[in-house]
Amino acid sequence: HGGGPAILAFASRRQLPSPNTAMEGFMSVASPGQPLPSSLLRGSAITGAAAKPVQRPTAAAAEDPEQQSGSSSASAALALGAAGGLTLAAGNRRARRTARALAKKAKGKWDVYPTENVVGEKDACGVGMIANMEKPASHEMLNVALRALGLMEHRGACSGGMDSNIQMCGGDDSGDGAGVMTQIPWELFGSDVNLPEDKNKCAVGMLFLSKDTQVRIDAKLQLENSLIQEGFTILGYRIVPVNSSVLGERSSQTEPWMEQVFVSHPSVTGQELERLLYIARKRVEDKLSYDSLYVASLSPKTIVYKGMLKSSAIVQYYKDLRDPRYKVQYALWHRRFSTNTMPRWPLAQPFRLVGHNGEINTIQGNYNWTNARSGSFEHPNFGYRMREVLPPCRAENSDSGNMDCYAELMLRCNREIPEALMIMVPEAYKDERGEAGDDEISAFYEYWGALQEPWDGPALIAFCDGEYMGATLDRNGLRPARYFTLNDGTAVVSSETGILESELFPAEMFKSKGRLGPGKMVAIDLHSGELIENDQIKQKMAEKKPYREWNKVFREEMEQVPFLGSDHDVVVPKAIEENLMSLQFDLGYTIEDVEMVIEAMAQTAKEPTFCMGNDKPLAVVSERAHVLYDYFTQRFAQVTNPAIDPYREALVMSLELYLGRQGNLMAEGPTYFQNKANNRLLKVDSPFLHEQQLYAIKYSGLLTVQLSTRYDFNKGPGALEKAVSDLCYEASNAIRNGAELIILSDVPRNAGFGEDGTLDAASLDLERDQLAIPPLLAVGAVHHYLIKQGLRTQASIIVSTGQCWSTHHFACLIGYGASAVCPYLALAHIRKWHSTDKGSAKADGQTVEECQQNYKTAINAGLKKIMSKMGISVLESYRGAQIFQCIGLDKKVIDVAFTGTPCTAEALTFKDIANESMMFHRRAFPELDEGAVAKKLEFAGWYKYLKSKGEFHMNNPDMSKALHKAVRNNEPLAYEEYRRQIMDGRPITAIRDLLDFASDRQPVPLMEVEDALSICNRFVTGGMSLGALSREAHEVIALGMNRVGGMSNSGEGGEDPLRFKTIEDVDEEGHSTSFPHLNGLRNGDRATSATKQIASGRFGVTAAYLRSAKQLEIKIAQGAKPGEGGQLPGPKVDAYIASLRNSVPGVELISPPPHHDIYSIEDLAQLIFDLHQVSSDAKVSVKLVASAGIGTIAAGVAKANADVIQISGHDGGTGASPLSSIMHAGGPWEQGLSEVHKVLVENGLRNRVTLRVDGGIKTGWDIVVAAMMGAEEYGFGSIAMIAEGCIMARVCHMNRCPVGVATQREDLRKKFPGTPEHVANFMLFVAEEVRTIIAALGYRSMDELIGRRDLLRPRSDGKVRTNVPQPAVASQAASEVATPKTLAKTSRVDLSNFFASEKVDEDVRSAWVGAQRNSTAHSNGPVIDDEILADAEVAKVIENNSGTVEKNMLITNINRSVGGRIAGHIASQHGDYGFEGELKLNFTGSAGQSLGVWNTKGVHLRVTGDCNDYVGKGMNGGTIVCTPPAETSYEATDNVIAGNTCLYGATGGEIFLNGRVGERFGVRNAGCHAVIEGAGDHLGEYMTNGVIIALGTVGRNIAAGMSGGLLYFYDPKDDGLQVNPDNSSNVFRVTAPAAQDQLHGLIKKHHELTGSSRAANILEDWPSSLGHFWQVAPASTHQSEYVALPEEAATAKVSSSVAVAASPSPDKKQAPGSSSWGASSPSMGSSA
Repeated sequence: HGGGPAILAFASRRQLPSPNTAMEGFMSVASPGQPLPSSLLRGSAITGAAAKPVQRPTAAAAEDPEQQSGSSSASAALALGAAGGLTLAAGNRRARRTARALAKKAKGKWDVYPTENVVGEKDACGVGMIANMEKPASHEMLNVALRALGLMEHRGACSGGMDSNIQMCGGDDSGDGAGVMTQIPWELFGSDVNLPEDKNKCAVGMLFLSKDTQVRIDAKLQLENSLIQEGFTILGYRIVPVNSSVLGERSSQTEPWMEQVFVSHPSVTGQELERLLYIARKRVEDKLSYDSLYVASLSPKTIVYKGMLKSSAIVQYYKDLRDPRYKVQYALWHRRFSTNTMPRWPLAQPFRLVGHNGEINTIQGNYNWTNARSGSFEHPNFGYRMREVLPPCRAENSDSGNMDCYAELMLRCNREIPEALMIMVPEAYKDERGEAGDDEISAFYEYWGALQEPWDGPALIAFCDGEYMGATLDRNGLRPARYFTLNDGTAVVSSETGILESELFPAEMFKSKGRLGPGKMVAIDLHSGELIENDQIKQKMAEKKPYREWNKVFREEMEQVPFLGSDHDVVVPKAIEENLMSLQFDLGYTIEDVEMVIEAMAQTAKEPTFCMGNDKPLAVVSERAHVLYDYFTQRFAQVTNPAIDPYREALVMSLELYLGRQGNLMAEGPTYFQNKANNRLLKVDSPFLHEQQLYAIKYSGLLTVQLSTRYDFNKGPGALEKAVSDLCYEASNAIRNGAELIILSDVPRNAGFGEDGTLDAASLDLERDQLAIPPLLAVGAVHHYLIKQGLRTQASIIVSTGQCWSTHHFACLIGYGASAVCPYLALAHIRKWHSTDKGSAKADGQTVEECQQNYKTAINAGLKKIMSKMGISVLESYRGAQIFQCIGLDKKVIDVAFTGTPCTAEALTFKDIANESMMFHRRAFPELDEGAVAKKLEFAGWYKYLKSKGEFHMNNPDMSKALHKAVRNNEPLAYEEYRRQIMDGRPITAIRDLLDFASDRQPVPLMEVEDALSICNRFVTGGMSLGALSREAHEVIALGMNRVGGMSNSGEGGEDPLRFKTIEDVDEEGHSTSFPHLNGLRNGDRATSATKQIASGRFGVTAAYLRSAKQLEIKIAQGAKPGEGGQLPGPKVDAYIASLRNSVPGVELISPPPHHDIYSIEDLAQLIFDLHQVSSDAKVSVKLVASAGIGTIAAGVAKANADVIQISGHDGGTGASPLSSIMHAGGPWEQGLSEVHKVLVENGLRNRVTLRVDGGIKTGWDIVVAAMMGAEEYGFGSIAMIAEGCIMARVCHMNRCPVGVATQREDLRKKFPGTPEHVANFMLFVAEEVRTIIAALGYRSMDELIGRRDLLRPRSDGKVRTNVPQPAVASQAASEVATPKTLAKTSRVDLSNFFASEKVDEDVRSAWVGAQRNSTAHSNGPVIDDEILADAEVAKVIENNSGTVEKNMLITNINRSVGGRIAGHIASQHGDYGFEGELKLNFTGSAGQSLGVWNTKGVHLRVTGDCNDYVGKGMNGGTIVCTPPAETSYEATDNVIAGNTCLYGATGGEIFLNGRVGERFGVRNAGCHAVIEGAGDHLGEYMTNGVIIALGTVGRNIAAGMSGGLLYFYDPKDDGLQVNPDNSSNVFRVTAPAAQDQLHGLIKKHHELTGSSRAANILEDWPSSLGHFWQVAPASTHQSEYVALPEEAATAKVSSSVAVAASPSPDKKQAPGSSSWGASSPSMGSSA
């Protein structure tokens, strides 16, 4: 753990060093500038060569690697090898390799991923491909591809938004991108260019050039010279014929000049020709920007036509595509949806190899690691010329573009394209227990998993290199991918079905219809035309090398090592335990950290849960010292990519890691290893290491250096910065000298080591003049320095630190480069705590080893949760990915240790960070401040508020009392006291507290300002669900907001239909028989929430619910826990709450992360389309959480037809959330709002949306600041609860709120004190305060202030903060910039991003202010539902509420959300269950996404054909039937008929699908009955009600999180089921008579409606078939008539690969399910 400045350990893998070889086993690296001790060289055969001193590089040498690559490095490596027991030959090889690496490094530096890319453009898309190698090339094949591309227009967007809306409302129709890749049409080009007969030696390049003639000529000359240098002959150029008139405004502004270059080579063909073209292109590309030259393709096989175009425009723009001589056998197409609108032609797709639908969540880490590895890349194909093509990635590229570049390098190193993508995007090849199979494919993944981190993220990757064409999905399988084979040899892969015209491809031509599952691949051999499915293509790639043998030789798995026990005698940890409190003082521990975090996790093996949000000051403005981690917040996925589920879908996640030297990834075998004994990679199961594991790793055979991070702070103000620099030098020297593992340790520096490597207890003394470099700073600085030196992949970094105890700390260290962390001080605390009577009692019988294991389990689970919030599945992809934003560190600190990290409010320098560490250190040495010795750790108040001590909290008892007095008595003076407490004299907590107003005019009379109710119309309350709040609290907020014209929010818990009606039965005392539990009512009151939320749980979301709203809010993320679903503890789910949510009383409800139907921008656009479909009048808002890059996300949301964008701050409240999420995720709304407003204005999108903000807003002052930053509406969360009576007891998650606000206990609810008037009074008080400020600033309305950032200024020194501007301030010139207020611990905070020094352009501002707020909702344009509703017969049935009508019509994939508007229309007249008529709508063709969305009772949809994703989403009644056409030749049972995520959030109805479906069927099903012929993974996930029958095979992870309803599976071969552990003990045979009847009845109905042959076979031999069915029945159903429990509850043959990483099974003592779950009526899914 500690020791001198550097301890270098070499030991045999076989045994520990004996005492007499201790000097050979341990080697102290010399101090900077000093030679290695000569004693270490005794017995060496190369003493003379090695005796030369190893000098620490000077600053100049550090910048000039050439200077570092001299003989001293080689000699040192030889000495190191000899001392470590290596052979002389091995030492020589190591030295040669080191020298070569350094020489190569001299060619250039390896840059890190730039910050602007982190926050920049994101995209998603639709892709597809077609091939027929049995027929000759034809122009018709190209036309088929282009028409298919045109049918994916809805998956892309334009600069002005969605194409359908532009057609109606106008706007810039510059497409975000569209393109095609085909084989080269030589016939077409031959008429313009003199081509040789042998085309195998020819190639053509598609060039995007500058329209500046001189720049263009220069770029062409450079390219020509480069090509000629490789031996090519330039055959000629061809100007690409285009029609620029079809371009939109922005596309036209950036349109490049396009030419094609034709070349030939006299002697080479095939791969060698490709390699020379690659070298020639890379040489030039690396010198020029894409504005000068972008090579869209340069190949002898393929060519790319693409641009910033719509699908329909590409064929009009490129005249070549209309030329009948353009003949192909295959084509790949792509349509792009970008979050940004600044056109960049090079980012359109396809790229040279791939077309990517998705986002690489780990791109920052992938980019950095790729560049870091580039220093070690070698391959015989390039030899000494390898440097000319490195690094492969480029900052100008998008994530998809960089993936293409890296894959291309692999191809040039003799990989095939399927092989390269298997390496980069591996599937989750291990089973649910984390075990890999003993097969070639698993061995392939095992081998490459140790060397290459996955390019992780939701991805459908279409690929083509002229040899193979195909597609692969990421390990989660979130993107849709369908494939088809036809009897004429045609093979198709596409994001959607229905893209082939039925006239050309009738149903009888289809041989099969399939889909890609998670991690699967399909490929088309472009020589044979064969479609090769997953197992076959992967087996072919895996068999190319002996991966199983290599794994045995070059991989070693670390054995399990036990934790230290209570009676251990290991000296080092013992000494730490004896000095525990001093070390805890020194490293910043507080009593809350040890009690609420460490001890809580040691007891429960779970992260602690908390509530009410984070209302303490940001670390950067806090008056207290903070550990460095507190300046970093976790970034998270929203909109452009999804969070994933670490609990229910843990089978795709992994925390495994490998330690050691990675070597040359481009090599075709493990030739970079020197010998078998000392050069294996060591596999560890988790990044959490305890002391015994760390010691074992030191003696694993890896060459190890341990560096101390302690430094002498007495050396002056720059001591910390110099110490960091020295540490980087030491680490790089160690690696140059052969180290494979660097351990950074902050154990006191004077700790000495004995011969056996243990610490002398007497020497562990904390020195008063020694500080520890914060471990995050240390690891980040070393990591980035080694990247820049090209050394990073030569060694792993382990951090052994006392300053790491929470999941956030671990995530930060790993995110900035550490492979593993040993939290020695936290573990020591657990052992010390357990040894006390109090600790032993809290451990509840658990041993100290079990408590330490609990802590590790909690940390591991927390890491998975943090990774999952960014959509990252594998730890190796998270390591070094820097998925954080920084708030408050100086740019120099960022550049040194956190390069590429987005930072706002720059402030703390190295000196400031050292001062914070010193504040901790003084607690360990109180004599430094002449203070008394502390007897216990400090109470810091990070989580709880105590008035007398600890951190300030905005929500505190004094504030609550003042507000209660004001609103209950309607006293303006009492509100002024509340306002004074909030505004004056308190500590600064937020960025806005550093700002003040600077008006450009004199005050005006208050009477001239708009009235309070007009301002209240802009107010909303947060999405607090009924369930989290009591019924009384939820309804009172709605009533109060409705009175003042604001909007309350239902939250995600549904809403009682009783509330949709106006209250008209109120007596004189304010009581209503309809709402007897409320007081203070008035006739005319409405208790309905004006805003209805649609969250990932979809609780109670029906057509009637949606139609009752003025606004519909899509909850993407929540401020207190972005990237996670809602959480309602079981005790709060009473019968009433369960009825509204269609669930089971007493069972905890956890919403899925938002990844099922909003996993990308185009799928969010689809959900917005769904909502506009069901309720065309209601505006759709999208709730985002502030974070770096939110501006580009918001631009995409605006283009996706959202009407309102809400920006939530990190300080939002919550009823229950993991503590680390509350404290460490998300950013301040000031940052998010400023960024979003700026990006929308720059992109011309600001007039399309209303901006809303929330998060800690409590006063009119907050609102005016938000208005000036661009917000038009304002949200109140916790403060609205306080207004109605909340006293901030912070026990919301415990169901024991003492005033009945956040509880379902009836005894506590009776104590609820609130009335609607209290809420209304608060809103009016705030509005009046706003009016006062407006008047003082000299304005008359909110509209005049919105977007006026020029009226904000930093606060002046010593200025009293007040909400009413003083006259001096009001008259202050707008151009005058005040000095920011000086904080106690930092001299400056950069606020330049939060105000404008120049006056805002009024013409621009006036064009968007109120534009969307004062207009109607965006439209879907003409839809097929409108035609149906306009039919006189249909209208008559709906109006009369009786009768039956049947209609027949065609349907295509562009007909989306069919039935949604019909359901909304019916629900608006008859509610969810009141329609007594029947509409029978029969369609022929391929239905678009969301067929039958929100379907309601009496509506029966039938499709003869197939369907895309989301069939039956949210359906509440009626039926949906889909069956293949009668003339199809394939067996329906074995082919795919519908896509992913069907039946999501359904609450009733029936669905019968005669075919297989994709992933996630029936997620959150809450009442629908369904019969299908088979499904993919995750069937029945989070299901709470209803019935699903699968008559064919299903995938993994069945019934994950399922708490109600029933599943039935037909298993004639008795293969068993892969059931999630949540329900693995709830699998039975179907023996209950009621269940047998239910099963038989639904299968019979399925056969009658679909003609299913499998159903017919089952029914024909029913007694025998019945015995092959399994029933999955959660614990809540065990008391029902449908479940007959056997004597042994778990009788099913459950697959050996049952998942293990999930929540425990529900307690079987839970209350039984409601009677509605097994009902056979299609309308009985909900008792609401």
